[in-house]
Amino acid sequence: MEYPFFIGGKWKKSSRTVEVLNPYNHQVVGMTYHASLEDVEAAMAAAAAGFEEIRQLPAFRRAEMLRRISEGLNGRKEEVARMITLESGKPITDARVEVNRAVNTFQVASEEAKRLGGEVLPLDLMPGSERRTGITRRVPIGPIVGISPFNFPLNLPAHKIAPALASGNSIILKPAPKTPLTALLLGEIIASAGVPEGAVNIFLCENSEAEKMVTDPRIKMLSFTGSAAVGWHLKERASKKRVILELGGNAGVIVHTGADIDFCVQRCAVGGFSYAGQVCISVQRIFIQEEIYPKFLDRFLSKVQSLKLGDPMDEKTEMGSMVDTKAAERAEGWIREAANHGAKVLTGGKRIGALLEPTVLAETTPEMAVRCEEVFAPIVTVTPYRYLDDAIDQVNRSAYGLQAGFFGSEIKDVFLAFDRIDVGGLIVNDVPTYRIDHMPYGGVKDSGFGREGIRYAIEEMTELKFMALNLK
Repeated sequence: MEYPFFIGGKWKKSSRTVEVLNPYNHQVVGMTYHASLEDVEAAMAAAAAGFEEIRQLPAFRRAEMLRRISEGLNGRKEEVARMITLESGKPITDARVEVNRAVNTFQVASEEAKRLGGEVLPLDLMPGSERRTGITRRVPIGPIVGISPFNFPLNLPAHKIAPALASGNSIILKPAPKTPLTALLLGEIIASAGVPEGAVNIFLCENSEAEKMVTDPRIKMLSFTGSAAVGWHLKERASKKRVILELGGNAGVIVHTGADIDFCVQRCAVGGFSYAGQVCISVQRIFIQEEIYPKFLDRFLSKVQSLKLGDPMDEKTEMGSMVDTKAAERAEGWIREAANHGAKVLTGGKRIGALLEPTVLAETTPEMAVRCEEVFAPIVTVTPYRYLDDAIDQVNRSAYGLQAGFFGSEIKDVFLAFDRIDVGGLIVNDVPTYRIDHMPYGGVKDSGFGREGIRYAIEEMTELKFMALNLK
């Protein structure tokens, strides 16, 4: 099927076609088009005009619009889930979870659109300010460019579009080249929800054309989710614009004395190997207290070896393919490199095409790529430790700081981890892969800055405006 792109409330085609392939069997899923430079220019003009309209909409209209998007998505969730699976290789059961999350994301945005308030500040704190009062309100910042990755082709675009509309901003979305069709299906739902023309625009374009949008004075903000290298480059190009960067990670988990081992094992397997580890908060490094290390490792390996690999459209599949063969070959090379330098492959490590077995490595060192870089693959390292301080130091020995996990039973240990682990979010008694869509989400260090999560993204997408009243 052909999927045109969406600019200024209209569906368009170009002479530059793009075939989208299923990473599992390499069959063609569908076809879309690259927008031309003229199309990109039209999108920026449409977003500027759409901003002037949507910023004037009353809160109840924006809320109704977002509610209709949520309901429209809910009504087509099996169709959208199948598209996620076909173009990304994500198991169909996981794809359905992603659709349900996106339905919730738009619903929460609908509710937040009605709660865009401010506060009253007393200004009479010193002589000369008698009978003076201040009022704050949040105002939309202007047209936004959102760039989203392949791994959550529906919910990550939703996390850019939903808060933009809720706060009265227009947005241009550039989806990932490997998974654009899901975003275009979302565009169909948005188009039927009464969104002003130009308020939402969705299309593929070349990276150089995306940079032109980032530098154009009509665009007031960049919201980027993707690799650290690209994100920091675009931030430099964005100059004085508002920027949110949600970049990568190599998330660490601490399994401390008193933890429920069976629960830890089950959650670490889910966190490490869901969607073949292609999640920026996927479990990559597990640090286990040495007294419980043998028991944890024995049960963890048994759980990992039981995971069902295969066709992502099979309802029983727990882990499908990586996004393409090149990504799987790169991960396989990292495993080989670690093994050549003394690491032990406890299970997995074999590859067939884009399908890489879930892999557990022991006796790794902090300098190995599988520990210090973002592996973005079904690879987990396990390392014993003696003291909690040592485990925290090892988690912090990373250029990244998105989320971390801590399993333990002592509240003093929980707060020690919360105080000392240098991440945007600590998930206690669960894996760092946990996310619910209204919580603040984002990282520090090379993992970026700014926060998503609807209310928090709205704060990023608005300016705080202040008025001082002299009531004498």
